[in-house]
Amino acid sequence: MKLPPDFQDWFAARGWEPHPHQLMLLEATGDTLLIAPTGGGKTLAGFLPSLIELKDGWQGLHTLYVSPLKALTADIRRNLERPVTELGLPIRVEDRTGDTKSSARQRQRTDPPQILLTTPESLALMLSYPEAPQIFGNLRRVVLDELHAIAENKRGDQLMLGLSRLRGLAPDVQVTGLSATVEDPAALARFMGGAEVLLADPGPDPDIEMLPTARPAPWAGGNGHYSVPEVMAQIASANTTIVFINTRAQAELYFQALWAANEENLPIGLHHGSLAREARERVEAAMAAGELRAVVATGSLDLGIDWGAVDLVIQVGAPKNVKRLVQRIGRANHRYNAPSKARIVPANRFEVIECVAALEAVREHDLDGGDRGPGPLDVLCQHILLTACAGPFDADALYTEVKQGAGPYADLSRTDFDDCVQFCATGGYALRAYDRWQRLKQTKDGLWHLRDPRAARDLRMNIGTIVADELMKVRLKGRHGTPLGEVEEGFAATLVPGDTFLIGGKTVRYEGLRELTLEVLPNPHKEPRIATYNGLKLATSTELSHRVLSLIGDQDQWAGLPPDTRDWLALQAQQSALPTPGTLLSESFRYDGRWHFALYGFAGRNALQTLGLLMSRQMEEAGLGPLGFLSTDYALLIWSLEPVTDTAPLLDREGLRAGLGDWLQGNSVMKRTFRNVAVVSGLIHRNMPGARRTGKQATFSSDILYDTLRRYDPDHLLLRITAIEAGRGLVDFGRIEEMLDRSPRLDHRMLDRVSPLAAPLMLEMGRVRIDGQARLRLAEEEAAEMMAQAGLDLSGTTADIADAAGFGDGAGRAATGQRPRKATTGTGDMPPRFAPRPAKVPRAR
Repeated sequence: MKLPPDFQDWFAARGWEPHPHQLMLLEATGDTLLIAPTGGGKTLAGFLPSLIELKDGWQGLHTLYVSPLKALTADIRRNLERPVTELGLPIRVEDRTGDTKSSARQRQRTDPPQILLTTPESLALMLSYPEAPQIFGNLRRVVLDELHAIAENKRGDQLMLGLSRLRGLAPDVQVTGLSATVEDPAALARFMGGAEVLLADPGPDPDIEMLPTARPAPWAGGNGHYSVPEVMAQIASANTTIVFINTRAQAELYFQALWAANEENLPIGLHHGSLAREARERVEAAMAAGELRAVVATGSLDLGIDWGAVDLVIQVGAPKNVKRLVQRIGRANHRYNAPSKARIVPANRFEVIECVAALEAVREHDLDGGDRGPGPLDVLCQHILLTACAGPFDADALYTEVKQGAGPYADLSRTDFDDCVQFCATGGYALRAYDRWQRLKQTKDGLWHLRDPRAARDLRMNIGTIVADELMKVRLKGRHGTPLGEVEEGFAATLVPGDTFLIGGKTVRYEGLRELTLEVLPNPHKEPRIATYNGLKLATSTELSHRVLSLIGDQDQWAGLPPDTRDWLALQAQQSALPTPGTLLSESFRYDGRWHFALYGFAGRNALQTLGLLMSRQMEEAGLGPLGFLSTDYALLIWSLEPVTDTAPLLDREGLRAGLGDWLQGNSVMKRTFRNVAVVSGLIHRNMPGARRTGKQATFSSDILYDTLRRYDPDHLLLRITAIEAGRGLVDFGRIEEMLDRSPRLDHRMLDRVSPLAAPLMLEMGRVRIDGQARLRLAEEEAAEMMAQAGLDLSGTTADIADAAGFGDGAGRAATGQRPRKATTGTGDMPPRFAPRPAKVPRAR
């Protein structure tokens, strides 16, 4: 295929010239994975073959575009309308997401457009209709945008199963994957089911560095509020800025802090996934129109929305992942030949080191990633049930279709596939006596059917692989109250009338519950509690953790660190030792009448949380009297009655694995993981016609099922899936083993004081609510005294202590004197004797 003259003229009229990779994609005859930098015209490259083929007309659906974000489909639709209109092409472009009106979705089943823009979940829903062969039978092209982001989780597995179905319905379909940040292109091509990799010129390196601030980063905490004056100055000097924050709660808090410092009254917006759709769309439209000087955002704006006016990105908080940082950097100067400009603001002293390590990785084009493993079977079970919704299927043909067409399932065994079919048919051995799980039946011709066709409605209502805490809608009180967004059900359950909280950048007062919706009124004059949202506490990637450890352990690499950070590490080397690659450093010291054990594992928050649980159990058996623990991405801190003097028995691999098995058997982590698996596989329905099952109801039902299966059917398919999911998810035991493998030498130091590296952990441990400025000053004195014992200068200000007190780690609350909530650091599901003692209350002197 060549670029036609009218298309050449269209490019020339805009002052453009087609990029080489756009022309090369025109020549591709098979499936292709295009990797090009942000602003390199990837999306236009993916659509060019379709636009050219469609210029002479086409009946029915020709091209299917799939993206991970609904907002991205809306943006792509706007961008596509330009060449379609200006070239006079006879093409209808429509989107099909959860935001699409039901009348339009119904029409698309019988009269689809030539180009349809959708998401993995909406594609799965469309494939579940009996009309699927008619809708997709003439499909010629599929464009998978931001493929690296989809491939990172179960949504990618769901999409690849959908792609295998499309290949069965339209054997001549050609698939194009588009991505900008890929650490292993060959692996991503295999994920697609096999594709030729096309690498574009990467373009200029980004202009990226740490943002200088008048005050150093605080010792602990996760807000980065100390940087507000400098960030506000950057916003004032740029055209348009995106300020990325890692969690939604932190974004709300930082947005408030920026507004308080916004003396020029610059227009600033807020964007995250828990805001109401209308609120998000208003911000997106204002950004597209150039009406905002800045927007504070989370991962909701990570991906390829094209806002050409954005000339600066600021990342507040360590990125935790190099690929995520590169993706966010690319939002600035969304042009192929212009370097993206970005500044990073660490939230605390440990994050200073992580940010420096991340900057080095970006400059060296060293992206992080890992093997995702085989496609999960709970997603396959959902796919089998949805296939049955579309009509009878032959198991042999479906197995071949999945194995050959879905990359993550290329090594799927027939035994596992048959187990999934049997689960879908009967629920498994222990559940086969219950009618509600008798969902498939096999007829004499060997085909599998839905036992009750009415079940298709329930299955379609529960499509998807994203299983998060239940959300409750929030709206202004009144008959037609404006929707504001959503908060987690667990947070809503703690509210009583009169409580205030933050949502959409506004402080509101809770008035009551009406039809499972929180009704609120504005209350701007009262300090808020902080709503908690999904996606909290991202774990630092393995590759970035290795870089941080290498940087700390090699003084020759310290030149890129701020002077105060270099002094901190030098003092650690003098008083104790530095963590180094190959050596696992730990320390024991006495403080405030208790022994404390610090282990610098650099294995990520989830892994060190699990290690804390396992080591605490072993310490209990050894008579050391553990009282509690906390974990960060870098270190584990356990406090106890007796000291740890020998770490080897506590870190014995076999002992840890045995303890893991014992702990997981009845643990709520396993029950929570089982609930997620049960929802994805279709065993439990969260959404029912005319009713909504609450998170507590779903959890209660799944807990009963989990206990039943453990007792009567311990080899049940879902229990096997749960064990795999827990091991590599919330528990992350694999990273504990990786930590032990890369650090075979144990170095344990008995100290007579808090070490410099442990001092920030002690501040994390001491997070308490603070009632006003007087108690805040006392807390500052308490922290300064403790840090002085470690030989450190706190250079304390009220704001430093406010950050350290945990204002915005994503799960804390503002220091407003509201009633305390359940602690968010500590022990998970440890028995009461392991619970941490109350944090020390600052006392008058």
